[in-house]
Amino acid sequence: MSIGAPVFVFAGGGTGGHIYPALAVAERILEASPRARTRFLCSTRPLDADILRAESAPFTAIPAAPFVARPRALLKFALHWRAAVRASAAAISETLAGADPRSAWLACFGGFVCPPAAAAARRMGLSVAVVNLDAVPGKASRLLARRADAVFSPDGPTVPAAWRRIRPVVRRGAIPSATPGECRRRLGLDPDLDTLFVTGASQGARTINQMMGALLDRQAQALRGWQVFHQCGAGAEQHLTDAYERAGVPARVVPFCHAMADAWGAADLAVSRCGAGSVGEAWASATPTLFLPYPFHKDGHQRANALPLAQSGAAVIETDRIEASLNLPGPGAALLALLSDRPRREAMRGAFAALGPADGSFSVCSYLLGSGERSR
Repeated sequence: MSIGAPVFVFAGGGTGGHIYPALAVAERILEASPRARTRFLCSTRPLDADILRAESAPFTAIPAAPFVARPRALLKFALHWRAAVRASAAAISETLAGADPRSAWLACFGGFVCPPAAAAARRMGLSVAVVNLDAVPGKASRLLARRADAVFSPDGPTVPAAWRRIRPVVRRGAIPSATPGECRRRLGLDPDLDTLFVTGASQGARTINQMMGALLDRQAQALRGWQVFHQCGAGAEQHLTDAYERAGVPARVVPFCHAMADAWGAADLAVSRCGAGSVGEAWASATPTLFLPYPFHKDGHQRANALPLAQSGAAVIETDRIEASLNLPGPGAALLALLSDRPRREAMRGAFAALGPADGSFSVCSYLLGSGERSR
């Protein structure tokens, strides 16, 4: 290892939405500065390790616990805090390997790993950056931002004016680089058939799965001439595969998808949750999308994430009413209308041009590298 190499540690985990943006910034940093040393601090959930191993990214699982305002959960959080800070400090020290911590960065991307990682980094003298991914900042981002050296965020009605504005942070592996036909072929689909991409992000979405099941049972004829690539999350694969087969709709159903560039690149239309990662991927691929915000968030941040796309005409937002029977008249009907209206889908795809590029990873990378150079 070169002692003079810049050091960047990335904290985030619990869902792919916290890890993939960190990977996006890391890959930009390594492209611009191949000698840089990077490490990811993630949670102990198996999904985190699966994602990072698939990307050949060096990582350390931190035994952190989420902060939840319930007695047992608070006790668990307190009991895990010291161990999580110690594990973070050990991983940071190993990554520094003699480098000056004052020229190193810890970048926090969300999730319960970030607070202990930030505590360790501050004690060791690293600069701390917070990359808030949602248009409505959560409590953790706001708290971490108070002592951060730099804060990045998409625009939103409650985002502080001092935070640096960025567009979506999207990794290269989620940006299509091939023709739609080639993307479909790679996914095992018919290269010439119109394709609907259904996704609930890395963990799937139960209510979207159930809505699709109800549509297949009651209005399968609306999907004639289409094929579906459905990323459903764990536990729903066989049930949905059977539903598509009964309906006579060609489909490939997978619990998880590493080839997101192909999934978005194959799509003529998508149905998706609107976490920051999914919105960014739809934006980067210019995919006409029907967004169903997660219905159990009180702050409505997923709707806010997708609002710029809807306002530009590139997307449609519908309320997820949870029960499949209630979703059929709302988002179900909106989906059927989009499936049958090619000119509207083409207009939606064209509307992405007004949004600009999904270049948030470049913005964060440029700032962190520039600050590191100035401090050395």
